[in-house]
Amino acid sequence: MPPSREVPPPSGGPQRPGYTGPPKSVPPPPGWRPPVEYEPAPPRELPPQDHAELDTAEQSARTVTYGIGMVAGAILLIVMCALCSRVLF
Repeated sequence: MPPSREVPPPSGGPQRPGYTGPPKSVPPPPGWRPPVEYEPAPPRELPPQDHAELDTAEQSARTVTYGIGMVAGAILLIVMCALCSRVLF
């Protein structure tokens, strides 16, 4: 380990000691935590799920998503054809 180089103090001023670190902390006294007097309630049960209804809702959402995608694709195809026709003609 190379020796540390100390920076000389500014001329005309007294020398200041380097950083000595944070002050020492005092440990807490024994028994400083409050006593625990109650147990929390157990978690409540979740409501039952209707899997058939969930499947129907997912199928409906998938149909809407595919429909929006098809409309967006058709609009994109029309815009691409319009742009390409302007370049060719």
